[in-house]
Amino acid sequence: MSRFLKKLYVVLIVIFMYAPIAVMIVQSFNQSKSRGHWTGFTLEWYISLFSDESIMAALRNTLTIALLSSLIATAISLLACLAIRQMTKNTRTVVMGITNIPMLNADIVTGISMMLLFLSMGIKFGYGSILIAHITFNIPYVILNIMPRLNSLDNSCFEAARDLGASPVYAFFHVVLPDLMPGVMSGMLMAFTMSIDDFIITHFTKGAGVDTLSTKIYTEVRKGIKPEMYALSTLIFGAILILLLLLNFTKNGSRKKNKTGTNAPSILEIAP
Repeated sequence: MSRFLKKLYVVLIVIFMYAPIAVMIVQSFNQSKSRGHWTGFTLEWYISLFSDESIMAALRNTLTIALLSSLIATAISLLACLAIRQMTKNTRTVVMGITNIPMLNADIVTGISMMLLFLSMGIKFGYGSILIAHITFNIPYVILNIMPRLNSLDNSCFEAARDLGASPVYAFFHVVLPDLMPGVMSGMLMAFTMSIDDFIITHFTKGAGVDTLSTKIYTEVRKGIKPEMYALSTLIFGAILILLLLLNFTKNGSRKKNKTGTNAPSILEIAP
C-alpha cells in the first residue's frame, strides 16, 4: 500500500506539471480560434506561423544567439576551469564562490545590471548586446558542468604523455579533452537551452527592432493570444525536450564508455 501511494504521488506531480503543456499542445492543433471547445484537427496555425516573417526573424535571432553564445561560453569556461584548477585551494574556493553568484542572483538584477553596463560603456543595444549578455550568464552554468569532471581527472595520463614526448597542447587535446568532453557537451547543451529560454535578460539588453522568440511571444500576447503562439510554444517545448534527451544520452553514453574503457586512448598512441 505504501509503494502504491508513493507511485500515485509521483504520477500526480507529473500530471500537475505537464497537464498545462499537454493542453497547449492539443490546442495548437485545434481548428477553432476559440480555445474553449474543440472543432477539429488542423495544421493551419503552424502554416501561418512559418509564413509570418517577424516570427521567423525572431526564430533566426534566437537560434543564432543561442548557438554562438553556447559555443563562446563553452570555450571561455573551459579555459577558466583549467586556470581555476591550477589555483591554490583557498583561492579556488573564492573564485568558485564568485562564479556561482550569477546563478543565485535574480535574472532581473542581472538584466538591469547588464543594461546599465552597456549604457555606461556606450554599447549600442541590439543583436550584439544580447549576445554578450547571453555569453555572460551562460559561463557559470558551463563551468558548473566542466569543473567536477576536471577535478575527477588523473594527471598521471597527461604527465605520461608529456614524458613520451607530446607537447602540452597535443597532450591536452588527445588526453585531457576527450575525458572532459561529456562535461563540455552537457555544459554547452545547458547553455544553449538557457539561452533559448531566457526572456528577462534579453528584454533589458535588446534594441528596437530586434527580438528573440521569448520577447516576440511576450509582445504578441500583450496584443491578445493568437493560435500561432500555441504552435510556437509547442515547437519550443519540442526543441527543449530533444535537447534534454540528447543531454541524457550523452551522459549515459559517457558512463558506459568509462565503465568499459573504450574511450580511453592508449598511452602508446598519444605521442606524436
